[in-house]
Amino acid sequence: MDNEKQQAQIGVVGLAVMGSNIARNFARNGHTVAVYNRSPEKTRALIADHGDEGSFVPSETIEDFVASLERPRRALIMVQAGPATDAVIDQLADAMEEGDIIIDGGNSLYTDTIRREKAIRARGLHYVGAGISGGEEGALNGPSIMPGGPAESYESLGPLLESVSAHVDGVPCCTHISTDGAGHFVKMVHNGIEYADMQVIGEAYQLLRDAAGMTPAEIADVFREWNAGDLDSYLVEITAEVLSQVDAETGKPLVDVIVDAAGQKGTGRWTVKAALDLGIPTTGIGEAVFARALSSSLDQRAAARDLPSGEVTGGPEDRDEFIEKVRRALYASKIVAYSQGFDEINAGAAEYGWDIDRGALATIWRGGCIIRARFLNRIKEAYDRNPELPALLLDPYFRDQVSECLDAWRDVVVTATRMGLPAPVFSSSLAYYDALRAERLPAALIQGQRDFFGAHTYRRTDKDGSFHTLWSGDRSEVEA
Repeated sequence: MDNEKQQAQIGVVGLAVMGSNIARNFARNGHTVAVYNRSPEKTRALIADHGDEGSFVPSETIEDFVASLERPRRALIMVQAGPATDAVIDQLADAMEEGDIIIDGGNSLYTDTIRREKAIRARGLHYVGAGISGGEEGALNGPSIMPGGPAESYESLGPLLESVSAHVDGVPCCTHISTDGAGHFVKMVHNGIEYADMQVIGEAYQLLRDAAGMTPAEIADVFREWNAGDLDSYLVEITAEVLSQVDAETGKPLVDVIVDAAGQKGTGRWTVKAALDLGIPTTGIGEAVFARALSSSLDQRAAARDLPSGEVTGGPEDRDEFIEKVRRALYASKIVAYSQGFDEINAGAAEYGWDIDRGALATIWRGGCIIRARFLNRIKEAYDRNPELPALLLDPYFRDQVSECLDAWRDVVVTATRMGLPAPVFSSSLAYYDALRAERLPAALIQGQRDFFGAHTYRRTDKDGSFHTLWSGDRSEVEA
């Protein structure tokens, strides 16, 4: 096509699977799409294989790519996060003009996005860090999109992104999150919640397998049943599919021939690091990240296989009753993971001056993304009732739901402990819940210890001010 005659509404840089699919998504939705890849072969392959799906404007140089875009120019970068993103940003910025928009759709670290937005703004351009969730299928058929950046850039960019996002009940799974790095921060926490969600499903599977003695096919049927109720979600749905799969070569369940070492790309670790910096206890997400790390320590695990287990008791007597208890423990732990994730988002917003609507996040996560689930509607309702809700667990609906699960949740954690089965997110989530509701915590003793060895002072329950005990002296108390 002639770039001088064909003006594209949006352009995509980086045509690996994600970039190629989202370019096709734009074209399928009636937009003229400029496409560019550092190696021209991928551009040519996209046009050869999918050029009939819509209107594409291919280019083999950044300059031609930018020239093919209508003003304000909108260029979506879909390359590997890190130095590659910085390189493309510089190339685009050099070729663009004031008011043009650069969108980073990769999994960039939010602090990098804050840095980049400031630098690009100084050059008179707009920079949007957009979290995109849904994997390859979502990119093609409708992802959940979490764009940050200047609000004015969303005026021209928003309708394009909303048109290609997933839609639930007619509502697009895309909204402006807030300024600079907010979009990538929210996507990061979304991925952290995803880690916890996947881990609690894995723990439920192991308990049904090793404590209840069920086969993968039997457990698949359980997950299908659960997916018809409160646990209705994409992850529960695909869990049933994975557990049903039989390996063609061995005839064994596929799950039994997959090496039990879970990979990770870093967003879960970022979520935990950010939570530590913000002082927010995301224990469920943290344990999920650590569980993946431990699973991958194959040599260490092999060397530790003969470690004593202590006395291990038998499994549950009533299998059906135990299945229901595991379902409740899974649901309660899932609620805790989301509650902690939204706490981190709230803390991040306060730290960086972002105005983030937590109810809107629940809305755009209902479709397209990996953690899409029925109960996100309940989260939206919770924040509609109280936009300043201190913790999701304090909403009346979720308070009642967890209350109904508590006895089963405790029984499942006890069963796992007695049988020597690891359930780190089930147990840490329960410990978090108990700590949150406790009238007194051992932190009082810790403050006493800190004051003893470091004169860090403490506050009293019966009067204002900070105090220090003269531990090395006469042990009298002085006001600090």
